[in-house]
Amino acid sequence: MYLLFEETGKFLAGRMLSEADTSAQVELDSGKRVKVKATNILLKFDKPTPAELMAGAQAQAASIELDMAWEFATDDEFGFADLARDYFSAQASLIEQAGMLFALYEAPHYFRRAGKGRFRKASADILTQALAAIEKKKQIALQVEAWVKELSAGTCPQAIRDQLYKILFKPDKNAPEYKAVVDASRATHLGPLDLLIKAGAIDSPYQFHWRRFLLENFPKGTGFAKLEAPLIKDDLPLSSAHAFSIDDSATTEIDDALSLQGLGSGTVVLGIHIAAPALAIVPGSPVDLAGRNRLSTVYMPGYKLTMLPDEVVQNYTLMQGRDCPAVSLYVTLDEASLAIKATETRLERVHIEANLRHDQLDAVVTTEWLDNPNFIHQIDPQRLSDKREQLSFLYRLAYHLKAQREVVRGKPENFNRPDYNFRLLGNEGAEPKGTEQVQISVRQRGAPLDLIVSEAMILANSTWGSWMAELGVPGIYRSQASMAPGVKVRMGTKALPHAGIGVKSYAWSSSPLRRYVDLVNQWQIIACARHGKTAALAAPFKPKDAELFSIISSFDGAYAAYNGYQNAIERFWTLKFVQQNSLLEIEATLFKDNLVRADHLPLVLPVLGAQGLPRGARVRVKLGDIDLVSLDIHGTVVEHLDAQSQAAGEDDDSDDDSMAGPIAIAVDINEADAAGPSTAP
Repeated sequence: MYLLFEETGKFLAGRMLSEADTSAQVELDSGKRVKVKATNILLKFDKPTPAELMAGAQAQAASIELDMAWEFATDDEFGFADLARDYFSAQASLIEQAGMLFALYEAPHYFRRAGKGRFRKASADILTQALAAIEKKKQIALQVEAWVKELSAGTCPQAIRDQLYKILFKPDKNAPEYKAVVDASRATHLGPLDLLIKAGAIDSPYQFHWRRFLLENFPKGTGFAKLEAPLIKDDLPLSSAHAFSIDDSATTEIDDALSLQGLGSGTVVLGIHIAAPALAIVPGSPVDLAGRNRLSTVYMPGYKLTMLPDEVVQNYTLMQGRDCPAVSLYVTLDEASLAIKATETRLERVHIEANLRHDQLDAVVTTEWLDNPNFIHQIDPQRLSDKREQLSFLYRLAYHLKAQREVVRGKPENFNRPDYNFRLLGNEGAEPKGTEQVQISVRQRGAPLDLIVSEAMILANSTWGSWMAELGVPGIYRSQASMAPGVKVRMGTKALPHAGIGVKSYAWSSSPLRRYVDLVNQWQIIACARHGKTAALAAPFKPKDAELFSIISSFDGAYAAYNGYQNAIERFWTLKFVQQNSLLEIEATLFKDNLVRADHLPLVLPVLGAQGLPRGARVRVKLGDIDLVSLDIHGTVVEHLDAQSQAAGEDDDSDDDSMAGPIAIAVDINEADAAGPSTAP
């Protein structure tokens, strides 16, 4: 005797070896023996053989008209054999009964399973909906098939073009557009990106990078909800200091300014004045939530996305000609030795005398101009005549502070490579299209104005970081255990040393309009200034506050993403510069394996023909094809210029080997103030 039975959702047939009340032993055609529960046995038969029954039943099931079977079925629960007798005849054969079983089992939209071999037909409404869904699925499958043919032939359907960035970077794997790309990729043996490029889906490489960044980081768009900047209600005293800022011309969020008092008296007071949005913005307020959502200003050549709306920023920025609320750090110095005698933090208003722009003044404010009072530039602007003495002292102080930090670091800071400034002609701050003419200019790292600002900000950030720790007020710190390879800078709530800078603690506090952690730290610093030893009780964030750790985690992720995009889009514009200027060859320096760094461009690329050359070898490189989507470029060494020269920046403290990848670019890391295009963290 043979049995037809159900086992884990499958129908099997075999020869019965023995039978008990609750089970039977069955041998399958493969020779395997199984124990079958009595409730799972659906048919017992002597003829035909199991193989013949299964084959015949499958053929019979394919011939059954489900609409007719549904009409024949009763509204009550029924067995498959009963419906077979109604559908075929009262003497329905075993093959017909088994065929009906298979057909019912494979048509859940017509018949709902009610038990082993038992079914109940679906209602008319449910059946109509199910059949419509099946037809829709069929049409989608046909559409996917048509799209696959188009993609394989090198044409991109509009529906896929419209979903391009989602398909590539945040795909819905059930979407037909995604399935079409996957199927076409398999059919053509091309990666999805290569397939879409070949099909002409990416007509603007710049938009490809930009929209990918927006999709991943600003899926709801880059606009702000309508916000009103809260007013600073404190009755702040007016400082006797007259301050000036030093920023790039594109900077609208002017966070910091400097002042000097007492020059020539033997005791000088340095004022470091930071814009004070934290005096008005309350944690949890709409403006705060807007800043916390974005966490940092996003920089890129020719454009930026500010952390806060411009109409909010302009209420707190240190604009020249205004008496601006500020959190000021006053550092009293011995004018001769530059030794620090005392520090004091005040909440006040400061008159901003001028907003200096280093890109306009770097050619004037040189080391020679600062060191020699008699040196005159032909292009000396008259407006700097009253700042020369102050700038000279600030430069001497900056050099002194840098030397002190280098003692702690254990080695000097050698920033031998230049920074590069990007300018998009005709852009005027509007969102770039990717077709603009790009200019790349060089700015030597550690230029006097740059050094003055960075050392002042390091002094403020380290002083305030230590002060918060002394008062038991938590802050957000950056620390580095050592300068050993692989030891990264980390963010946390403890005031730990920063080996890379050479300070005992370091809390970003000098860019509250551009970085959210600086705004958080400013709230804490204000509490210290107002409450002194009891500040820990009054500060918005208390020790071990989970909110601080949440902010750190969010900021780390966002800041890394923003810097990654800045790196990639700067590489895009560098490659665009190479194309626009028809550069076929460049001079470069070997710095790692087969990677070279261009001598006069912010470009790192792999080359052929560098085997056996020492680190620091200078070579002439013939450039290969440029891919503006993958941001890839290769080269070939065609001439050895100076095989024994020292690599430019070999002892540079920044480690940017990662920029060799197809979507990376050289970005120099400066832990000082760093909120801006070429002076990141």
